[in-house]
Amino acid sequence: MSPRILIVDDDPHIREVVRVALSKAGMAVTEAADGRAALIKFTDERPDLIVLDVGMPEFDGLEVCRRIRRTSQVPILFLSARDEEIDRILGLEIGGDDYVTKPFSPRELVARVNVILRRVATAGAHRTVEPDELIHGRLRLDPQQHLACFAETPLTLTALEFSILRTLMTRATVVFSREQIMTAAYQLNIQVSDRTIDSHIRNIRAKLASAGCEDAIETVHGVGFRLGRCGAP
Repeated sequence: MSPRILIVDDDPHIREVVRVALSKAGMAVTEAADGRAALIKFTDERPDLIVLDVGMPEFDGLEVCRRIRRTSQVPILFLSARDEEIDRILGLEIGGDDYVTKPFSPRELVARVNVILRRVATAGAHRTVEPDELIHGRLRLDPQQHLACFAETPLTLTALEFSILRTLMTRATVVFSREQIMTAAYQLNIQVSDRTIDSHIRNIRAKLASAGCEDAIETVHGVGFRLGRCGAP
């Protein structure tokens, strides 16, 4: 079955460019011209991935993402005409999986969409061979059901955040470089900046801190990251 992609942008030219590129890549595409319409389309059609513009009427892309994340971890790739770091970081921290700045190459956009879809499919294909549970301190992950909790408090993680945390938990005492985390989490060889990885790590820390875990991930300066004590005695 072809992947179902929802394109959300108030610029009809951008929607056409993205639609043509994704359709040529064998994907089934639907469109929405504003945030309110996007939420309706999402509810009705349950796409496999959303290409979501940040600046739109009737709820901007960030607000659409926030609302979708209340009930779903569907992958979201942001589009934005703004190239400021704070916008990219905010988009990732509220649950975006990737961020592409306009103007963009349609081929790169298709490549990034494929990377996300491959990562999600690979995670699903590997569930039967993963351990039933990963436990470190008071932190628990169930890879098969894609569930995470700290001290019985459920954690709402995006697919990418879950993948990063799972990577760290598989070898809890090992320091992972940003490159190793990127390779494990993204599956395919895609250019992702160190700041993108740092943004996801910061978001995971914040979610664990809100559940009562203040020492979730340690920074080893000049090297990378490793799992903290996570409430272990």
